[in-house]
Amino acid sequence: MTTAKRALITGITGQDGAYLTELLLAKGYEVHGMVRRSSGERFERIEKYLDQITLHEGDLIDQMSLVRLLEKIEPAEVYNLAAQSFVPTSFSQPILTGDVTGLGATRMLEAIRMVDQKIRFYQASSSEMFGKVPTEPQDESTPFWPRSPYGVAKVYAHWITVNYRESYNLYAVSGILFNHESPLRGTAFVTRKITNAVARIKHGLLDKLRLGNLDAERDWGFAGDYVEAMHLMLQQEEPRDYVIATGEKHTVREFVQLAFDRVGLPWEECVELDPNFLRPAEVNTLCGDASKARNELGWKPKVDFPQLVNMMVDADLHRVGRMKDGLLP
Repeated sequence: MTTAKRALITGITGQDGAYLTELLLAKGYEVHGMVRRSSGERFERIEKYLDQITLHEGDLIDQMSLVRLLEKIEPAEVYNLAAQSFVPTSFSQPILTGDVTGLGATRMLEAIRMVDQKIRFYQASSSEMFGKVPTEPQDESTPFWPRSPYGVAKVYAHWITVNYRESYNLYAVSGILFNHESPLRGTAFVTRKITNAVARIKHGLLDKLRLGNLDAERDWGFAGDYVEAMHLMLQQEEPRDYVIATGEKHTVREFVQLAFDRVGLPWEECVELDPNFLRPAEVNTLCGDASKARNELGWKPKVDFPQLVNMMVDADLHRVGRMKDGLLP
C-alpha cells in the first residue's frame, strides 16, 4: 500500500489555494493548509473540500509556527501562496506587506532548512516584479523594476528563494505568474470588481462602475490553468524558475467591454473614471513569454481571454441573481 504524497499549502483559502487544492486532491495527495487565526474565518472557496483536507493554524510572521507545522505534517511539497497580495493596500501598509510577502518566504525557507531539506518548495512570484518593463514580452531573464511595495516584496521573496536553492541545495523554485483570474478572485481586484459590478448593474442593484486607469495592459489567464504549472514545477528533476503567462495582453477597457457585451449593456454608459483608483506609480503594461514552461514543462493555457471574461461574468450573474432572490446571504 502506497502512502499518498503530502502537500502543505499556505494561503489555501485564497483563489489559487482553492484551485490547487482541487488539483492535488484529484492527483491523490493528502492536502494540508495553513490558515491564520482570525475573528472571522472565511473558508468559502474551499468549503466543499473541508472534509478532505486538514487545516492548521500558522502564520508567515511567526517562525516557530512554521517549524512546528513542518515537523507535524512532514510534507513532501510546500506551496507558499500566502501573501498580502493586493497592490493598492501595499502602498498604505508597506511594512506589513514586506513582512508577510517578503520575509514570510524567508521564514518558510529557513524552517525547511531546519526541519527537512528534502521538502520541495514553491514560491508564488509575480509579474508585478517586472513593473516598469524595459522590454516586451517579459521572460525569466527580464530585469525586475517593481513599482509598488508589493512588487518589491515579491522581488525579495523571489531572490531569497534563489539564494536558498544555491546556498543550501534546496529544491526551491519560483513561478513568475502573470495575472490569473477566476470566479474565485476577490472583488477588490479589478477583474472581479468589473464582473461583479456588471452583474449588479444587470440585476438593477448598482448604477455605475467606477474605475481608474482603463489603458493599463495585462496578460490575463485562468487561475485553474496556472496552478497546474505550479505542480509541474515541483515534479521536475532539476529546480528551475518559470514565467507562466498566455503571451497576450489586453487593456482594462477591453475587459470592461467584453464583460458588458456579455450582458448586452453599453459599457460607456455604465462606467465612470475615478482618480481615487489610480496608483501612485502605475505599471502600464505586462505581457509574459512562457516559452520555457511550454518547452520544459509541457504547460500551456487552456482558457483564452474571452472565455475567462465570460466565465467570470456568468458566475457573478448567477451569484447576484441568487442573492437578489434571497437564496444567498
